[in-house]
Amino acid sequence: QVQLVESGGGLVQPGGSLRLSCAASGFTFSSSLMSWYRQAPGKERELVTTITSTGRTINYASSVKGRFTISRENAKNTVYLQMNNLKPEDTAVYYCNAVVGQIGYWGQGTQVTVSS
Repeated sequence: QVQLVESGGGLVQPGGSLRLSCAASGFTFSSSLMSWYRQAPGKERELVTTITSTGRTINYASSVKGRFTISRENAKNTVYLQMNNLKPEDTAVYYCNAVVGQIGYWGQGTQVTVSS
């Protein structure tokens, strides 16, 4: 079955960096669109960034453009989210998402807290 396991979250000061990872299994990772979403307390889940199967097309939410970078290693079935210059408003649970056969699958999420 499809499994997505996020890691790398934690507490970081404003201006700091974190790198999230999402290890995928149970499907053909190299053929799948992958995304990162986030959900802050009391808010709806929002799309942060998306990367196509080959990595040629990437899109970012305007709120993270220039600070976050998504990448993937198809040989390792892993997608990454490098987050730099973090702000308190980036505090949220970050979720990995895979589209497999037009169905979206979610990981369990990893908490990112940006606070001094």
